[in-house]
Amino acid sequence: MQPTLTPERAPSATGSSSPSSPGAPRGSSSVKSIGLRVGVAIVLVLAWLAGTGIGGPTFGKLSEVSSNDQSTFLPASAESTRAGEWVGEFSGTDQIPALIVAGLPDGQAIPEDARGELDALAALGEDLGAAEGVDQVVGPNVSEDREAVQYIAIIDTAAAEPDVVVEELRGLVQDASGGLETAGDGALSGVEVHVAGPAGLATDLAGAFAGIDGLLLAVALGVVFVILVLVYRSVLLPILVLLNSVAALSVAILAIYWMARADWISLNGQSQGILSILVIGAATDYSLLMVARYREELRLRPQAFDALRAAWKGSFGAITASAATVAIALLCLLVSDLNSNSSLGPIAASGIVLAWAATLTFLPAILYLTGRAAFWPSIPRAGVPLTTRKAFTQPEDATGRPIAGLEENHGVWTRIGALVARRPRAVWMVTVAVLALGAIGATQLQASGVAQTDVILGESDAKAGQVVLEEHFDAGTGSPATVIAPADRADEVLEAVEGTDGVGSAYLTAEGGAPAGTPDPEALAELQEQAAAAGRGQGQAPEGAAGPPAGPPAGVSGGAGDGAPETAGPPSGIPAEVPTLQPQEVDGRVYLQATLQDPADSKEAEQTIIELRETLHAIDSEILVGGTSATALDSNTTAQQDLRTIIPLVLLVVLVILMILLRSIVAPVLLVLATVLSFGTAIGVSALVFNEVLGFPGADPSVPLYGFVFLVALGVDYTIFLMTRAREEAVIQGTRPGVLKALTVTGGVITSAGIVLAATFAALVVIPLMFMVQLAFIVAFGVLLDTFLVRSLLVPALTYDIGPKVWWPSRLSRAAGGGGGRHVAG
Repeated sequence: MQPTLTPERAPSATGSSSPSSPGAPRGSSSVKSIGLRVGVAIVLVLAWLAGTGIGGPTFGKLSEVSSNDQSTFLPASAESTRAGEWVGEFSGTDQIPALIVAGLPDGQAIPEDARGELDALAALGEDLGAAEGVDQVVGPNVSEDREAVQYIAIIDTAAAEPDVVVEELRGLVQDASGGLETAGDGALSGVEVHVAGPAGLATDLAGAFAGIDGLLLAVALGVVFVILVLVYRSVLLPILVLLNSVAALSVAILAIYWMARADWISLNGQSQGILSILVIGAATDYSLLMVARYREELRLRPQAFDALRAAWKGSFGAITASAATVAIALLCLLVSDLNSNSSLGPIAASGIVLAWAATLTFLPAILYLTGRAAFWPSIPRAGVPLTTRKAFTQPEDATGRPIAGLEENHGVWTRIGALVARRPRAVWMVTVAVLALGAIGATQLQASGVAQTDVILGESDAKAGQVVLEEHFDAGTGSPATVIAPADRADEVLEAVEGTDGVGSAYLTAEGGAPAGTPDPEALAELQEQAAAAGRGQGQAPEGAAGPPAGPPAGVSGGAGDGAPETAGPPSGIPAEVPTLQPQEVDGRVYLQATLQDPADSKEAEQTIIELRETLHAIDSEILVGGTSATALDSNTTAQQDLRTIIPLVLLVVLVILMILLRSIVAPVLLVLATVLSFGTAIGVSALVFNEVLGFPGADPSVPLYGFVFLVALGVDYTIFLMTRAREEAVIQGTRPGVLKALTVTGGVITSAGIVLAATFAALVVIPLMFMVQLAFIVAFGVLLDTFLVRSLLVPALTYDIGPKVWWPSRLSRAAGGGGGRHVAG
């Protein structure tokens, strides 16, 4: 029977022999050395606190350099992006339409002779046009069934922030609602007015991110604090760990702010929320590892500084490898063509680097200054082993021999270690079977994109307005497909666009955005002036002097329910001699707009875009098709390409890092395969929850990509924590006892870290966006899988079953047996 290792005989974190006794010279540091240590610690603490003091208030300034408009998510080189750039050349300004729609109760219509009601609607249009930042308002346009009215407000994004303008428009329609209901004979009673369209939806999306700086952080920090109190059963230590996390996040926010201000990165609410959660979770995890090693060393060493130094050395490799793995894996997102993905890479990687830096500098400094008192009331003492209520008997194998590596009592982890040692093959085979069963459902994840109106969970003014638009107008009104084509083939292209299924109407645009072929407003105004002069004194203008039609500007389709104005000539009532507008040309190209019959963010609209591109590219491969539907299509296509590109790249990065860290090939390959299996299970279970429990219509293609990057990078963290300790112990006592020792010693801290990380990611559900809720569930559930199954059962059982060969081709793999205690150089 092997003797139990006492604290005095137990190896230190670095593998050295027992520490010096309290009276040894090494334990009695000189006053000068102590003063230097204290001085360095104080400088580090003050430096990080200064960074926190500056970075904390920067949270409120992130809106200055953050944007949630479509440009921060667009695929950089996609056809829709290039088409959008050309649209800017034609319009001369950056514009975004807001669709104001007034819907009446079912069956209630506006009479054609309802002069009072029509006058009130016209007055509302004038009020909307007077709003700051609104270039022009088209409307009111009454639907064919006369049960709804639509306005198209063109917002100049250079003159005002779109979300500010939208809020002002919503205030105007709310104030006007009462007057509309009482206008004329009351035909507008019960009317509901909404501000929808691209501008309205973008504003609602931005509003969903408004909780990032407040509620999200409060929930995440509150949950982490409760978990830390339960883990440490200490008053001060949870505060110190949280202070470290907050310091890392504050300095990260400061760095990101200046990076965004220098235009190095594109910052949006999505990246900001993920950064906050990622830094808090990672910094807390690294802190848990450092503190656990420190507490272990305090039971071995009389001097707190010596224990802290040994803990720092023992933790440095695992924490650094973990941070490097996550940071480099996140930087793999740089290869994405989606701006939202490529910008998240450096943003999140910067946060991880600062979490690593804070844990290895700021945390040790405050731990040194507080000493053992940080653990009060459960203060660890040198030479005092862990006390248990029951007498501990070392577990035995099937033959009755004590199981090497389980000499100390670590509660449930010792019992799990005994299970692994007695039946390792059965444990890993059953675990793999359970994970594989869960992974079957991965094929059911419908990650091909969802309508933008489905992205926002709960009620939304833009969503309500879109419902009215789809019921009473061409569903694509206000978000047309845009076509950039050679000028010499304009008529051919227009005919092809009009003949495409799913296109309601189409027209060439003239300068200013009005449909080509409509009367020249300047010539018509001159005719009106002449007619007014001739008819002065008669009380009316002569026949034919009607006002010019209000054609929509660039980027906006016609607002009437039956499509855009006719382009074959001047409308009836306009004299034939009035010249019509000619198509605008820019560098030999013309600009067409096509109103789609389906909602711009629907799958049907995307299919129409596909057919348009096939038809038009057959005419000329240089023709570009863009617009809202094309952008959604290109974003989804690019995100699916990213899955095929980035996932193998991340796996390769993780594999190489593990090979360098463990100096092995077999172990890293097994660890990566185990992590991939765990990810498949997380996706399979998530698909079941999303489809059957939550009733989500699908998922954005970026959801599995982000889930994979975070789960593989963060999930492998715990395996790194386990296997670096297992290799360290294997050098001293052999592979099989070493992995059992590593399992029992790291079990508590890794489980705590997994729960903390899962809880922090779960806090993302406070943001009412489908993407965030889905990402939160996938990562939180996947981290718990890694913590309780992969790291606790699968990896230890596989390593124990394979034995020393797991370290092949290093010399450690050639150690005899794997159960002895002799020292083997790695």
